[in-house]
Amino acid sequence: MATWDEFRSSNAGARFTDWLRAQAGDIWDSVVGHPFTDQLAAATVDKDAMRRYLIQDHRFLDAFVVLLSSAISKMQCLEDRIPGCQFLALITGRENTYFERSFEALGVTAEDRATVPDAPVATSLIGVMRSAAASGELAQMLAVLVVAEWSYLSWGERVLPQRPSEPFWCYEWIDLHSGEGFQGVVAYLRGLLDKEVAALSAQDVARCQETFLETVRLEKAFFDMALGTSA
Repeated sequence: MATWDEFRSSNAGARFTDWLRAQAGDIWDSVVGHPFTDQLAAATVDKDAMRRYLIQDHRFLDAFVVLLSSAISKMQCLEDRIPGCQFLALITGRENTYFERSFEALGVTAEDRATVPDAPVATSLIGVMRSAAASGELAQMLAVLVVAEWSYLSWGERVLPQRPSEPFWCYEWIDLHSGEGFQGVVAYLRGLLDKEVAALSAQDVARCQETFLETVRLEKAFFDMALGTSA
């Protein structure tokens, strides 16, 4: 597999995020084409699987907010910060409301949300997010954010043509991760990381790659957990 220096020297206009995506290889494809996403689009996902997925996904919302806020604080100018702040408002507004409505519709009680143990993969994702935020390094934060949002855009756009009309907890999750608005979020995050690489040492590039690949692996494991095929 080509190093970043080799990749950019042999590809005119090479993007750092394209190289990172290429490094992820088949594991990235297994996230984008995961059976869980197909079941969402077909509205055949088991309700127990959806409850499990949403409870665990909501567990790391706080860590995600800390991560995104930390990244915004490390950006260089207001122009870079404004789209991040707008995305943060979406996460804490429309997306969080989706969770609350879905919990009610799926019969997830406050007790369930408080007492269901964290899945090991959720604990690992929270750890990656908090570690990146605590690092104080924008590239580390963006590596996690780019995986989280770009992988979701990729599967969201893939299944969009099959988007169901009901139930809302299937089609609205697809809507949140597809379309022009979310495409803009991903383009923004990728652009920031592509720009940031110019200031990175070879060691920093290797650490960014490691964080990116670990986050991809955990995204795959998270979908597996929802379907009950892993921890």
